[in-house]
Amino acid sequence: MKKLFIITLCALAAMSATARKEAKPNVLDVKTSITDEAVIYPESFEADTQKILEGWYMKNYTATDRRYEEMGDRPTSDDTIIKRLRELPTIIEMPFNQVVRQYIDRYTQKARPQVAATLGLGLYYMPVFEQVLEERGLPLELKYLPVIESGLDPNAVSRHGATGLWQIMLGTAKGLGLEVTSLVDERRDPYAASQAAAGYLKDLYDTYGDWSLAIAAYNCGPGTVNKALRRAGGDPKSHDFWGIYYYLPAETRGYVPMFIAANYVMSHHADHNISAVLPVKPLVTDTIHITDRVHFNQISSVLNIPIEELRILNPQFRADIIPGTPDTPYTLILPSQQIHAYLMSEDEIKGFESDKYQRRDVVEPGEVPGDAMLAVEDDAFDVQTQEDEVGMVAAGGKSSVIVHKVAAGETLASIAEKYDVTAAEIRKNNNLRRNAVRVGQQLKITTTATTDLAVLGTHRAPMTDTSSDNGDQDYVTAQRPARRNTATKSSPRQKQKQQQTTTHKVKSGESLYVIAKKYGTTVEALRNANGVKGTSLQPGQTLKVPVKGTKYSKASAKAKKGSAKSRKSKKSKGSKKKSSKKRRR
Repeated sequence: MKKLFIITLCALAAMSATARKEAKPNVLDVKTSITDEAVIYPESFEADTQKILEGWYMKNYTATDRRYEEMGDRPTSDDTIIKRLRELPTIIEMPFNQVVRQYIDRYTQKARPQVAATLGLGLYYMPVFEQVLEERGLPLELKYLPVIESGLDPNAVSRHGATGLWQIMLGTAKGLGLEVTSLVDERRDPYAASQAAAGYLKDLYDTYGDWSLAIAAYNCGPGTVNKALRRAGGDPKSHDFWGIYYYLPAETRGYVPMFIAANYVMSHHADHNISAVLPVKPLVTDTIHITDRVHFNQISSVLNIPIEELRILNPQFRADIIPGTPDTPYTLILPSQQIHAYLMSEDEIKGFESDKYQRRDVVEPGEVPGDAMLAVEDDAFDVQTQEDEVGMVAAGGKSSVIVHKVAAGETLASIAEKYDVTAAEIRKNNNLRRNAVRVGQQLKITTTATTDLAVLGTHRAPMTDTSSDNGDQDYVTAQRPARRNTATKSSPRQKQKQQQTTTHKVKSGESLYVIAKKYGTTVEALRNANGVKGTSLQPGQTLKVPVKGTKYSKASAKAKKGSAKSRKSKKSKGSKKKSSKKRRR
């Protein structure tokens, strides 16, 4: 009897073990039935989609159908999505489960503007990805990895420092041979980064022999995947991503499902009322090797290319500087029709405002770079001659005060010159301690009441008596500077200015750079002297040309030294006063 009882217990235990074994879900069951309440959406969903949609490329090269705003998502059953995923022409397996469904709903409902923006940017970037993947013999569906990594923003930077379209970490980038410096970051280069990412993905696939594991390892690193395989137990080769799903970090658990969702949405966006973005005009590009240090502004100004276009095509240059050398040339991408123009204008591009953009190899203490010396000399001249200027007093003892709003690029010296006053007078009237001014700042500028204030244009305000505010003065608000009254007698400062300029008649084919080089001055100085903003000139046009070595420049040099001594003396007196106050305390 006792033996029979023991046999019965053993039989029941065996049956229970068999039942538990049969109830354990296999890998296929996990793929289709898996659920996860802790889904983490990656940073690519946090992109400023509106900024991308209003970006330079989207406005100039694409036409976006606004249907995604006017019409909502179409209700779609799980069976329909399963059927569409099954029919995708992919090598990589695209199974369906509720985690995949969550990401599909995220794209087709809350992230509809992002899908529209991605479709537009994809017109430019997808051919780049496809070419690299095809060269490496990799599945073309991997081109959608940058969609979930960066939202196709080459300048995207994650909280952990991953950068570029493929979101490559700094250490990984250096291991893959990408250059990362203060001026160049090849993680942002669509071509270089795609080559590196494709090579990395191929190595991961060779390691695991399974694309789902290779994609997971691209996100979290091979070490994390290997750890998950060990924790899952059994033969590592028998597992795929879904078999180790619950042993992976929460962010990586959503990575492969999101990759599947991206493939689905980019292929079936129209089925969810998100229309394809159409190209307005083709963006055909070509490359040229740059062997000199060149700034984007130099290229933009000479070739008349929008600087935003240069940045879109060359995001790897972080500071708008191409640090090329004969030994280390860099590739510059330009619209194909501009390549010949660059070759023909290369010397003019390198010489354009070269004093502003070139690097100094040797510097002496106290040296002022480039055209800044002219501004310092001008201010020094103002300090030296302020006592020689004759105060402008109107008939009846009244004077006028013009309120000038500082515009971009203006300095205290240039404002003083426009109104035929000195910088010292402006500083005194506005209680300024130094020559620095900011854009939008309003300055009171005293001038004679007999000045023709009508030349201020439509922005002027009627003159009103404000004697209770600041003596017998009239105030006029000016957005634009008043023209000088040519009928008045030249002041000593005007005579000095006349002595330091000559005139040049523009010949056919001459540019500002050629003229500046001929007279030993700079393009910026020619622009300031003639009020020229662009680079185009007309044959026969007469230009004022600042000439070096004149009485003005010599007097400025002396004034510079004198003003420096004066500032030093004032500084020492100020420090003595401060120290005496401290002693009294």
